[in-house]
Amino acid sequence: MKRIYRRLKTVFWEFVVAKLRLAGYIPSHHIRRFFYRLWGIKIGSGSTIHMGAVFYYPPNISIGSDSIIGENAVLDGRDKLIIGNHVDIASEVMIYNSQHDTAEENFAGVENVIKKPVVIEDYVFVGPRAIILPGVTIKKGAVVGAGAVVTKDVEEFKIVGGVPAKEIGERANKNPTYKLGRAAWFR
Repeated sequence: MKRIYRRLKTVFWEFVVAKLRLAGYIPSHHIRRFFYRLWGIKIGSGSTIHMGAVFYYPPNISIGSDSIIGENAVLDGRDKLIIGNHVDIASEVMIYNSQHDTAEENFAGVENVIKKPVVIEDYVFVGPRAIILPGVTIKKGAVVGAGAVVTKDVEEFKIVGGVPAKEIGERANKNPTYKLGRAAWFR
């Protein structure tokens, strides 16, 4: 019985994810945001999610105020995904908080998945095509370079890049107060 329930729940959320994927191509920010909120994504005021975003289990995804999620981003909600205020996530960024346990004999089994929350604090910038893996916290004001693969926490105002991501610099502005601007309605 438990297995049947789990399978039905999975099919239901796959259906929701498919609907959200379709909604992601509606050329109006306001309509997309309505559907995203309808299916449980918490989105703060002034935040925008550009076209083509992909979500896994939306109720665990929380996006703060005045944040921007770029085109074709992947946001994994199979565990908690918390994105702070004034966060700029560029196009094609992938944020995962669930992965297979490669050490397990039954590699592909649902019960052999490792889930860990991902937290992205305020004023973070994540460059295009970066990948953030389960269990990572990116602290206030940090910058993740384009194409970086983040496997461990990033400290406040540090700049990281590479595969795996390593510290390559530090932001000069330690007291950011900027606003990211208005939503791109048709993007």
